Amino acid sequence: MFISGMPNDPWSKVLKRLRLSAKVDLRADFCGCWGVDTSGSRRAPFHLLTRGTGWLHQPGKDPVQLTPGDLVIFPRDSRHVLANSAELPGHTDMRLDQGEEPPGPVTGLMCGYFSFDRQAAAPLLDGLPESIVLDLRDTARHHDTAALIQLWLSEASGGAPGSEAVIDRLAYVVFVHVLRDQMEKGQIKGPLEALADPRIGPALAQIHEDPGDSHSVENLAAAAGLSRSAFSGEFSRLVGMSPAKYVHFWRMQHAAEMLTETRLSLAHIAERSGYSSEVAFRKAFRQHMGVPPGRWRNSVTR
Repeated sequence: MFISGMPNDPWSKVLKRLRLSAKVDLRADFCGCWGVDTSGSRRAPFHLLTRGTGWLHQPGKDPVQLTPGDLVIFPRDSRHVLANSAELPGHTDMRLDQGEEPPGPVTGLMCGYFSFDRQAAAPLLDGLPESIVLDLRDTARHHDTAALIQLWLSEASGGAPGSEAVIDRLAYVVFVHVLRDQMEKGQIKGPLEALADPRIGPALAQIHEDPGDSHSVENLAAAAGLSRSAFSGEFSRLVGMSPAKYVHFWRMQHAAEMLTETRLSLAHIAERSGYSSEVAFRKAFRQHMGVPPGRWRNSVTR
């Protein structure tokens, strides 16, 4: 179920806090016996096949053949190898130098990473599949996404002024398109799925709209037309955390955003985040983020 027509677009309130960016760090042709492993970066690797074929290997799963136009994303940086065959190679790179004559079939890859604010992205990434394969040849379903990818490829290879900034912006749009596709397929769990629920969705949107409100479970349950226990159970099942824990999580993301993007005093940010005192806010922020709010502000604004 899509929720694009809902007032204030609650999806965007969640997505904008991801601080999503992207880096294309490899665009090359491979031949012979080859393998590429980009896991272990604590980011979300992606691979786009631009020509030829390849095989996706993941622990405990059967190999999956990939063809031109397949976009593969690993939201939680899971282990993987892309290779030339259904058998894992003994080494992990055999790329062609520019102008080199290929000894056999060639596979073209564009590889890189999506990067996120890990704190803000955790509930979203935890609700996504371990790996996502998007077949961009399905033009009826992915026409707009395929057009974005073509522009992405062009920017990644052209080196025009401002191309790095354009790549980042396009990455954001591509990732949102991927999320929409996964939502249509019923593959998303957590807050984004819960936003589409007729009872829990409005409660989530209420929390997102005004993090500083008290948001007691009783009030949220009443607005949802459920008993306190029924609301808490359904909220926890869909979102992946209790109402109180999610309110706290969202307040911390809201506070982190204000610390990054404004020069408001800590007392003012504490009040807007639902804390009656700056001392209580400082303690809560440090426990959640691992550093005091002042140090957080200094680290992201210098």
